[in-house]
Amino acid sequence: MTPQKIKNHCIIFSAPSGSGKTTLVHHMMKKGLPLSFSISATSRRPRINEKHGDDYYFIEESEFKEKIKRDEFVEYEEVYTGVYYGTLKSELDRIFSLGKVPVFDVDVLGGVQLKKILGDMALSIFVQVSNIEELEKRLKNRASDSEESIRKRLDKAAYEMTFASQFDLVIINDKLEKAIHDTYLAINTFIHE
Repeated sequence: MTPQKIKNHCIIFSAPSGSGKTTLVHHMMKKGLPLSFSISATSRRPRINEKHGDDYYFIEESEFKEKIKRDEFVEYEEVYTGVYYGTLKSELDRIFSLGKVPVFDVDVLGGVQLKKILGDMALSIFVQVSNIEELEKRLKNRASDSEESIRKRLDKAAYEMTFASQFDLVIINDKLEKAIHDTYLAINTFIHE
């Protein structure tokens, strides 16, 4: 899919792991805006309570690589060694056919790539907390990752925060109600321009 073929607006959410972007996305989906969640594909295993086709399309690494070869992704990224995430072209086609605005919940590099591909038709939103200590606390409270995994995520978060300036909007998610309000206003304004 090339940008010329895309006629609608798109919303991109990116953040270091644990910043609350998925929480914000879920709140935006309930606000009555004409949004539809773009389900990303990943080669990682599902976490507890994650469902194939709802949270992600869980695809084995070998099949993911085949889809890359067949040019089935708008964008993709090897986020960790052997762990891929990407946006399937068929997913955008599905959402646009419904007359909805796709909402992407993607990692930071994927967000940067999508913004480059989609340009002005996309509002890119970077979600972050005010400091790394708060991020560490959130990751530990999530209780879904090992200490080693948390350390890797924190190291990656420090790197990812250097990309914030490449997004259209930065939301500091320290007070959830304020973050929801600010995000809603920005999206509502963008899609009704």
